[in-house]
Amino acid sequence: MRKNDPDSRVGAAADVAAAAPARSGTVQSVERAVDLLEAMADAGGTVSLSHLAATSGLPLPTIHRLVRTLAGRGYVRQQSSREYALGPRLVRLGDTAGRLVGMWARPRLAGLVDDLGESANLALLEGNQVVYVAQEPGRHSMRMFTEVGRRVSPHCTAVGKALLSRMPAERAREVLRHTDFVRHTDNTITSPEEYFAELDKVRAAGYAVDEGEQELGVRCVAVALDGPLPAAVSISGPTTRMTDALLDSAVPKLRSVADALVAELARQDAAGV
Repeated sequence: MRKNDPDSRVGAAADVAAAAPARSGTVQSVERAVDLLEAMADAGGTVSLSHLAATSGLPLPTIHRLVRTLAGRGYVRQQSSREYALGPRLVRLGDTAGRLVGMWARPRLAGLVDDLGESANLALLEGNQVVYVAQEPGRHSMRMFTEVGRRVSPHCTAVGKALLSRMPAERAREVLRHTDFVRHTDNTITSPEEYFAELDKVRAAGYAVDEGEQELGVRCVAVALDGPLPAAVSISGPTTRMTDALLDSAVPKLRSVADALVAELARQDAAGV
């Protein structure tokens, strides 16, 4: 690099700015890289650099350098269309993080089972799907079992409804654009219009219910965490036991668990954990 080359000085200055601390204890370039990954996820996982520039507010050269760095590590990949997609190395990180989140939440789920008797679940939104990261089985001999790691469409689950109800409308529409709306039972919602009407009800009530929409004879109620973690807690069981009276008693307990998890995350963030 020649010291009197003005273009080199501009590029170096931009690199220094990207690596400078954003605030005490943080590094701006790391924050920007994470913001870009989240923007890609919000857009369905595949975006153009111009889209990232429009949504992030970062200069295109900065985005290009960050994306190329992520691509070199396998966290982003370039497609033949010249757009960029989330890369395969994120899968391992997501799976490991999901297991750890599940282990962290299990004591709270066990408390729900002790109080309500039915199986308790924790689910996260990953991309455009819901993934179950923890379950505490119910006390009854006949109980609901959801395999940890199972991925489902958000259109037919209480946890999916709860999660999407907390999203901005455009982000929810983006998720639904990648949803196939398969009819699992006669109760399954099969159109975006009907689903958005359902989300309005969920927002008004503060909880979501799956009325046998994924499996006949099964009822589920869920509450989303009110924080940065896109997660929801739920209980599920046979319709014969998941009565309206049980749901009435379950909702405040689910809210209490959701609030406790959010508060614990906030304490960890404040402590720098």
